[in-house]
Amino acid sequence: MTSSRPLSVALVGAGPAGIYAADILSKSGLEVSIDLFERLPAPFGLVRYGVAPDHPRIKQIIVALYKILQRGDIRLIGNVDVGTDVALEELQRHYDAVIFSTGSDRDAPLNIPGIDLAGSYGAADFVSWYDGHPDVPRTWPLEAKEVAVVGVGNVALDVARMLAKHPADLLVTDIPENVVEGLRRSPVTDVHVFGRRGPAQVKFTPLELRELGKVPDVDVIVYDEDFQFDEGSEESIRSSNQTKQVVKTLMDWTLKEEADRTASRRIHLHFLHRPVEVLGNGKVEAIRTERTELTGDGSVRGTGEFVDTPVQAVYRAVGYFGSPVAGLPFDERSGVIPNTEGRVIGDDGDYLTGVYATGWIKRGPVGLIGSTKSDAQQTIAHLVEDAQAGLLHARSDDEAAVGHDAMLAALEAAGVRYTTWEGWELLDAFERSLGERFDGVERERVKVVHRETMTAISRGEEHDGRLL
Repeated sequence: MTSSRPLSVALVGAGPAGIYAADILSKSGLEVSIDLFERLPAPFGLVRYGVAPDHPRIKQIIVALYKILQRGDIRLIGNVDVGTDVALEELQRHYDAVIFSTGSDRDAPLNIPGIDLAGSYGAADFVSWYDGHPDVPRTWPLEAKEVAVVGVGNVALDVARMLAKHPADLLVTDIPENVVEGLRRSPVTDVHVFGRRGPAQVKFTPLELRELGKVPDVDVIVYDEDFQFDEGSEESIRSSNQTKQVVKTLMDWTLKEEADRTASRRIHLHFLHRPVEVLGNGKVEAIRTERTELTGDGSVRGTGEFVDTPVQAVYRAVGYFGSPVAGLPFDERSGVIPNTEGRVIGDDGDYLTGVYATGWIKRGPVGLIGSTKSDAQQTIAHLVEDAQAGLLHARSDDEAAVGHDAMLAALEAAGVRYTTWEGWELLDAFERSLGERFDGVERERVKVVHRETMTAISRGEEHDGRLL
C-alpha cells in the first residue's frame, strides 16, 4: 500500500461465513477498515432464514454473531444488492479488496422425469417461506395429504417435520403468522422421506434425528426391509460415533409395536430407495423409486425392482446451490465462484487481484460452522499475504473516494435505502416487542416479513405496520 490509511475491505454477505471472515480479518494484525454488505435489511443469512423455527438451539449461533457485530469495528451495510444496487466495479473503486460470502441460496437440481410437474418443489424455497424470507410469496400451496421428501440430510428432516408438525406446537417460536395460518389449512397425514443408500449412510445428525421422534402426535415409521448393513456400513458404525448414534436411533424405531402408533400424522423413512420418476398427469400423483442394494463398500446399485408411492407433492432436499454475482465468473456445474483457496480465478485462468471468496460460495454447501471458520481463516490468510506484498489497491486514484464514508455517499446519491447495525437493533427490538404481546403466547419475537416495513423500521422511518 502506498498510503498510510487502513486497508479498506468490503465483505459481501452477512451470514456466518461473512461475519466470521470479518472477525478473523479484524484480528489479523492488519490495520483494516471493514464494511459488511447484506442484500437483505437484516443480517445473519441462513441462521435467520434457513434454520427451522423450532430449532432455537441452532439459532443461538446468532448470539455469537451478534456479539461480533455489536463491537462496532465491523460496519453493516444492509439492504444493498451487490450486482444490482452497486456493481462490483464500484466496490473495487471504493475498496482495496472485496470478499464474497454470498452462500448457496438455490436448490440443487434433481434431474428425473416428472420433477417439473405441478406439486413438485425445492426445499430451499419452502424453507424460505416458513422462515419468513422477505423476497418469497406469503402463501404456499399446502394441499397434499401425502408428501414425498427426497434427501436424507438435516434439511430433509426439517421439511418433513415442518410439514407433519401441528401448528399449535410452533406458536412459541418466531414463526410468522402467515406460515401458521398456511400450516393450519394443510390436510397432510403422511410424509415419506426417501434416500437411495442405507441407514448407515444417511446425513442426519443424531440430535436432529432424535428430535424427530419427539414431535407430538407424529409417529416415525421405518421398515425392516430397509435395514441392510454391508462391510462399508459396519466400518462407518465402528469409526464414527455420529453414525453409531444415528443407526441406534433408527434401529430403536424398528422395535416399536404397530399398536403403539396412534398419531394422526406419520413420517415414513425409506432407505435403499432411489427416486427415478415423479408420476402424474399434469400434477404430482406418485413417486417411483428403485430398490437398491449395498455393494460392500457403502455404495449401492439398482436391483430393477420399482415401487410407486402415492403422493400429491414432492420436495427435493438434495442440497443447496450458489447463485452467480454480476461481474464475477461462476461455475455453473458446481454452483461456486471459481477460486483457489479463496483467491478468485478469472475467465482467463489468472487471479482477480483483490477479489476473494469464502463459505459455501467458495467450496459448495458442505460442512457446518466449524468448517466455515477454518474456511474463512484460509481465505483471510491469503488476503493478508497479498496485502503485505503490496498487491491490494482500490481502483480510484482519489484517496477521498476510498472507504466507508465514500461508499455511503455513493449509495445515498443513487437513492439506495441502506440499513445499518443500529437499524438492526431497532428491528430486533421491534420484533421482540411483538412477541411480548402476541395472542397471549410468550414468544421471543415475531418476525417481520414485509421488506418495506423491515427497511423503514431499521431506518427509523414511518411505516404502516404491515408485517407480512
